[in-house]
Amino acid sequence: MSTPDVTVTVIVYNDAERLPRAVASVRRQTHPGIEIVISDDHSTDDTPAVARRLAAQDPRIVHLRLDENSGGCSAPRNRALEIAQAPYLMFLDSDDELPERAVESLLAAHRERDLDFAMGAVQRVRVDNGRRSTWMPHLVAERRTLDGIEADPRLFFEHLATSKMYARAFLDRHGLRFPEGIHYEDQLFSAQAYCLAKTFTIIPEPVYRWYVAPYADSHAASISNQRDRLDNVRDRVHVQRLIDAFLAESGHESLREDKDYKFLKHDFRMYAGDLPHRDDAWLASFADIVDPYLGTLAPGAFARLPRAERVVLQLVRDRRLSDVRTAARGLGHGVAPREVTTDVDGRVYWGDRIPDAEPARRELDVTDLELDTRPFFSAQFRHEITEVAPGPGASVDLAVRTYDPALRLPVGPQRAAVLVTPGRRRLTVPFRLDPVRPGVFEGQVRLDLASARLPLHGFEGVRHPVLRLRHQGQIHTGLLLAPLTFTPLTARVPYHAGATPHCVTVEPEGHNPGRLQIRWQPQGTTARVLRPLAHHLATPRMKQAARLAASILR
Repeated sequence: MSTPDVTVTVIVYNDAERLPRAVASVRRQTHPGIEIVISDDHSTDDTPAVARRLAAQDPRIVHLRLDENSGGCSAPRNRALEIAQAPYLMFLDSDDELPERAVESLLAAHRERDLDFAMGAVQRVRVDNGRRSTWMPHLVAERRTLDGIEADPRLFFEHLATSKMYARAFLDRHGLRFPEGIHYEDQLFSAQAYCLAKTFTIIPEPVYRWYVAPYADSHAASISNQRDRLDNVRDRVHVQRLIDAFLAESGHESLREDKDYKFLKHDFRMYAGDLPHRDDAWLASFADIVDPYLGTLAPGAFARLPRAERVVLQLVRDRRLSDVRTAARGLGHGVAPREVTTDVDGRVYWGDRIPDAEPARRELDVTDLELDTRPFFSAQFRHEITEVAPGPGASVDLAVRTYDPALRLPVGPQRAAVLVTPGRRRLTVPFRLDPVRPGVFEGQVRLDLASARLPLHGFEGVRHPVLRLRHQGQIHTGLLLAPLTFTPLTARVPYHAGATPHCVTVEPEGHNPGRLQIRWQPQGTTARVLRPLAHHLATPRMKQAARLAASILR
């Protein structure tokens, strides 16, 4: 074969099942001048046999097997770099794919200008539900060429090495290789590439398809999703320190605040959503790991964060572990603290006391949230389920407590309702919240799931109920937080709720805010026949005809 234009390295370890899909996506590329290096990190399953079979099918494929397992992505990538023949290089993980025009699009950008690398959009695909989204869409929305990352330091957030095509001469000129023996190697490699590159181009076309399993079991989760492991936290912090040292040594110290902001907003934020589900021992160890590093970050990076995230960071630093769990629930969803405290100057602080130290007062000052004056529809309340008990049939009894720290609701009973929408029709269950002390209301509600009006062909999926408040003709809807652990309740919903019976399970969400979660699963012969038929007929044209028929029959 003549010298290829691009070498695509596919790294793999014990992934014989998905490797053929990844390699097939490279073989389907519209640009034919490709070398494919399968770099096997000494797999112990059928991966070597699969790789040899793939190499026998296509002369463009080279099979490289490491003598021993390295435990990471860096070594297999670096060994492939040693034998790569092309002047341009790309990297692909065995559980992902390349869109068919990825190589063509990135190579065209290189051929238009003398670039150090070109990068494009990344499609994220959720393996649990198939939903697709673009990773960091605001960074790849338009085609542009930058003369260094100083032109847009936000690019630190796009730290994937796999979304880029590198000029081999650029990597060799700077001796740029993936750091071995550490995790999160992409973050260091990408930070170095961004800072060392004189010119690079961003294109909006998709160049990588990233399959994400956010709630995989810990033994099957990717390294980045093993956030329950303290070693994972240590690895992230270690890489950040290496990046900091590189920025200082390479004369890019001016980028430190932007890089620190990226760590707080992305890396720390990933752990923050999990903190409500961690015990005191884990939280204490977590604080021991991150607190020394937090003390080295630029103050301006903290100031750029939303107030709720700054509160969680400060509570971690103050070792207020129980409060950490409370504050971290509902991050990004406008969930209020259970209570606030006001000083003599009218400043409002998170929690039941005014902090003693000035740094804590600065970070826990929530006056800027305007809890007592913001419009009612965006007001911040906190709705917690304190007890979950089985009711008769397919019903569940919930004890609900609502916190109103800014005293927005008048003293007296409040009109409330629990809303849940399986299919297209909403189930609304009204109930009353009674005051028990200033800023706290409690109520009981029976949620009869058999009364939900389901589609004719049934409903399969998960829904999270919300709580609605009415006050002076205005409506507020907020998250309904459940106990983090309780025994799941399962019941059978009979025929009259739809054309098919269902199995319904009420359970804790188990991640993120920890909402109440309700899961519907159709049962019986009808479900096996009607649901596939309805899915097959659910074309846009059929839906339009159904809406037209419904309007005629009104």
